Amino acid sequence: MKPNDLVQGTLGMLILRMLALEPMHGWALSQRLKQMSKDVLQTGPGSLYPALHKLEQEGWITAEWLVSDSRRRVKFYSLTKAGRKQLERQTADWKRLSGAINAIVAPVKG
Repeated sequence: MKPNDLVQGTLGMLILRMLALEPMHGWALSQRLKQMSKDVLQTGPGSLYPALHKLEQEGWITAEWLVSDSRRRVKFYSLTKAGRKQLERQTADWKRLSGAINAIVAPVKG
């Protein structure tokens, strides 16, 4: 599933969730998304980096240039306190929305 197949805003929530686990740089985020979704969700730089910049502008993540294990300068992203609160709100909204959609798509047989 490509990012444009995702519900609007879902990529941002997924990024916040992954950063809640640990700070990461962009490439690691894309690999973690792919891994955690069992290769269903994949995102390229054209979707990932604009989403990261938006989250940074909102104050939900911060970015810091560090040297990676491979001795390259990379931008590491971290979740802020405001980002953690936003993740909680978005997670609750997602659960409500996905539950409503699931009730329509896969109704319980009686």
